[in-house]
Amino acid sequence: MQAQQVPTKSSAVADTTIPSAALVQPAELVRMLHGSEKPLILQVGSHVLYAEAHIPGSEYVGATGTSAGLQSLRERVSSLRKDQFIVLYCGCCPWGHCPNIRPAYEQLHALGFTQVKALYLADNFGTDWAGKGYPVAKGR
Repeated sequence: MQAQQVPTKSSAVADTTIPSAALVQPAELVRMLHGSEKPLILQVGSHVLYAEAHIPGSEYVGATGTSAGLQSLRERVSSLRKDQFIVLYCGCCPWGHCPNIRPAYEQLHALGFTQVKALYLADNFGTDWAGKGYPVAKGR
């Protein structure tokens, strides 16, 4: 069965193989942050963007569109249980053009992780998270 693709706001088909069932909308993640079962949130994009603004409690692991970023991701998750609930996000650019989300998602699945989701940010972090008033932290 082929993974569903999510259209961007411009109605173009997104260049991603992440199944729609594995996507988390921003409002849903905010609810999770206030719930009893909080996910491990990993930012897999630019360190500059992470330092400017990121989801409180999230961890920066590196731009996973690069081999160094994927290695950093592997190191970060090496001691975790395979059923650890993980939410990935980037937000560097429009969803269909993001070079980081798909490699991170695929890497975690290849490592045997079973509870991996990706935060769907249609345009970018500034517009789809910070611009909508969701919580933001700054700094490293």
